[in-house]
Amino acid sequence: MDGDVIGLVAVIMLFGIPLAGMYTYYRVRKLRSEERLAAIARGADVQMQPELSQAAQSRRSGVLLIAGAIGYMLAFALIGRMEPDAWVAGAFGVIPFTVGLGFFLDAALVRRDVRHS
Repeated sequence: MDGDVIGLVAVIMLFGIPLAGMYTYYRVRKLRSEERLAAIARGADVQMQPELSQAAQSRRSGVLLIAGAIGYMLAFALIGRMEPDAWVAGAFGVIPFTVGLGFFLDAALVRRDVRHS
């Protein structure tokens, strides 16, 4: 019976956490839009945040992924000094690291395309 409950909780969390995140993102964006519209209706000058270029978005994602991967691998390297099996978990930090490198490559290619067009 315990295994069934654990499986049920895992499936609920697998679908529930992303749904909660999407709902929260939608709700925050809706509230910000309503706040801006109310300020405009009162006659206040509302500053719009400039949109980042595609290259800047890729660069930001690359920096965040590489920094996260380095932190992840560093944490497991420190744990690996006491528990050698932790090195296996630390090796999985290579995945976000290479994705971050891909984002840097994308940013460079977008910048090059913009320059040549």
